[in-house]
This record gives sequence, structure tokens and C-alpha cells, in this order.
Amino acid sequence: MAVYTEVSDEELAEFISPYNVGELLSYKGIAEGVENSNFLVHTTGGNFILTLYEKRVNRDDLPFFLNLMQHLSQKGLNCPTPLDRGNGEMLGGLAGRPAAMVTFLEGMWVRRPRIEHCAELGRGMAEMHVAGSDFDMVRPNALSVDGWQPLLDATRDRAHEVMAGLAEELTLELDDLTAKWPANLPTGVIHADLFPDNVFFLGQKLSGLIDFYFACTDAFAYDVAICLNAWCFEPDGAFNVTKARAMLDGYRRIRPFTSAEFDCLPLLCRGAALRFLLTRLYDWLSVPEGALVVPKDPMEYLRKLRFHRDVTSAETYGLDL
Repeated sequence: MAVYTEVSDEELAEFISPYNVGELLSYKGIAEGVENSNFLVHTTGGNFILTLYEKRVNRDDLPFFLNLMQHLSQKGLNCPTPLDRGNGEMLGGLAGRPAAMVTFLEGMWVRRPRIEHCAELGRGMAEMHVAGSDFDMVRPNALSVDGWQPLLDATRDRAHEVMAGLAEELTLELDDLTAKWPANLPTGVIHADLFPDNVFFLGQKLSGLIDFYFACTDAFAYDVAICLNAWCFEPDGAFNVTKARAMLDGYRRIRPFTSAEFDCLPLLCRGAALRFLLTRLYDWLSVPEGALVVPKDPMEYLRKLRFHRDVTSAETYGLDL
């Protein structure tokens, strides 16, 4: 369960008092998520989400995340909107952690995405990219190609505990990606973590995007590559080109791909697979004793990485110019 910091009734009641949300009625921890402590807060004014930002989140990044959500919401994108504490500030402090309240978003995430869900995701992701095109804050992607070497270095000595020869394979992969990583692709605000549990649906229609705490400034097509990895592989590891085509078609109806993005997509998919493999590997080898969070299997992303390594054209993903 993703609650690392406990909050008392008295602390929470005092924290929400500056907001115009009424009196506290109840609250409970939210199981999803691995980075922060999240609570569903029910007041006489409605339902809200409270987030306590834990140690892995850089406090200096919080204005970017909160202002981005506010900007996207004002542009008409369905996403959580940070609440003002009555003094023009969106960020406060609770239980020794930076904390913020955001609006509650209706919907549920789908455990087994279907073709129509993938099409909706593509459309919603493109709408987010377009809505953020005039956002004037910049946050470099700390988990792009330049950030992968420290993760590999931190896991190299124990990677064999997961699979023999894993560190050697990842070293060769990272060297190749570093040498070939594209520059000058169309760039702007990306979500960088649009896994199914961060995308809400009402029925088959997308109702909103949540959890912008990896959002950054990077290539739009890299965001697409992350989603191809997260949405278009079946539980048995097979790549579902029909889902991929639906996602890409949904995306391109809102924001067309350039020829450079088309050419770079297989490489970007490899990079996205390596990024999540390395962070999962780090978490797998770093779980503190007694932790309530179960780390995700890094081997899932090794299989995806090997698939992308054999792809020679974006046509394999159902994309054609």
C-alpha cells in the first residue's frame, strides 16, 4: 500500500482548514502508486486527493508539477487540479512532508486495456501534448538517457541475482543507445509515466489523466514509446500490433508525427524499455525490510527490450507515414 507517512485526524483537519472545502468527514489511504503517500479525503465540500510528497520527490520540482496540472486543466484537459490554500499557494506541509490537495477525478483504470482504450489513450496523450505546448516552465527529464548510467552503476554488482549476465547485457544496450539517442525531435511537456493506472475511464471513454509527478520536458515521441511498452504487450509477452495501431492512429488524429519521429520510434521504444527495466531493477534490489510496497518485476521489461531490439521500422508498431 502506497502510504509511507501516516496522518492523524487532528493533523489533517488542521491542514485542510485553509482550503474552501468544508469540514473533514473521513479519509483513507490509496493503495495505488509507489512514490508518494496518497489519501482520499471526504469533506462536506466533496471528495479530494491529498498527496504527501516523500523523499524520492525533489521539493524543487513541485512547482513545475502543480503549475502544469493547473495549466492543463485551464486548457480543458481532464486532470486533477491543485487547490489554492487561500493565499495563492498550492503547496503546504503536513506530517513533516510537503503536501497538496487536488480535485477528485471520476473514473477507473482498466486492468486489461482493449483496443478502444488504446485509441482513447492515444487521443488523450496528444491532447495533453498540445495543451502543454505553451506551458512556460521547463523540467529536464532526469530519467532520460543521461540518467540511466547511474541506475546501472547502482545495480551492476547485484544484477546477477535477478538473471545471470544481466549487467553485461544492459551495459551493451546502454552503450548502443547512448551513441544513437536522437536529438532535435519535437519536444514539449510529456507525462513520462502514462501506465494504465494513471489513465481513468468511464466505460470505454477516457475520463482523465492523473499522477503527473514524472512529467518533464522531452521528446513527444518518447512519451508515445513509453505507452507502447505499457499498453500494447499482452500478459504472455506478445506484442499486440492492433492495440499499437489504434493508439498511434488516435494520437496522430490530434498531433501528426514527423518523419524523424517515425524513423526514431524503434530506438525510443528500446530506450523506454531500458528506463523502466533499470528503475524496476533498482527498486527490486533496494526494498527495505518490512516495506509494504511489492516491487514490480524488472524481467518484464527485459523481454520488451529484446523485442524492440529486433524492430527495424516503425511499421512493426502499425505506424505508416
